[in-house]
Amino acid sequence: MTLSDKDSASGFTLIEVILIIATVAVLVIVLIPALAKQNGKQHQEVCVNQLKQVGLSFRIWAGDSSDAYPMARSTNDGGTMEFVKTPEVFQHFLSISNELGSPQVLICPTDKKRRPAKDFSKLGNINLSYFVGVDASENLPQSILSGDRNITNGFAPTNGMLTLIKNQLVGWTKDLHKSQGNIALGDGIVQPVSSALLKNEIVANSDLVTNRIILP
Repeated sequence: MTLSDKDSASGFTLIEVILIIATVAVLVIVLIPALAKQNGKQHQEVCVNQLKQVGLSFRIWAGDSSDAYPMARSTNDGGTMEFVKTPEVFQHFLSISNELGSPQVLICPTDKKRRPAKDFSKLGNINLSYFVGVDASENLPQSILSGDRNITNGFAPTNGMLTLIKNQLVGWTKDLHKSQGNIALGDGIVQPVSSALLKNEIVANSDLVTNRIILP
């Protein structure tokens, strides 16, 4: 066998190379969306766990403050009532910093437009992925305490404030969890909800509480 015969026997033909490339391309087309979906699911699970920590931190704070969340207590008592009508959302999370432990839990892993603060002394709205429900109460378990910042009622917020009512558009933008989101309720329970389920939540509790939220 000549050298050229050996090269032909050990190498790939053009058709074989094309088939290999085509097979790899098909695998990439099939696997990338599946991996992206899996990553998205994992990110939402992380977000749910972080909001559980946020809800627990608010409840611990309330346990030391006559069962009231900081939004219902004056700054003279360590609360944040005076910041409710301002865009300084971070003040409410700053009030529960001892319970939270780290500002890193305030950033959703899918939120690429926000970055975690190095420590609470540097905390600002840019370091938050979550809103605060200023009317939330432990005595109103279905009131909305916190959640992903891509919530909307169809209007631009005024000083960061949105009011969610049953006769108005309520839902999620596409910014984070693909038109879905997570909410923490007044009793600390966290729920991943679609826009339709969020609307149902507002309808169910709108006669009990004014769902005012402030967005960072």
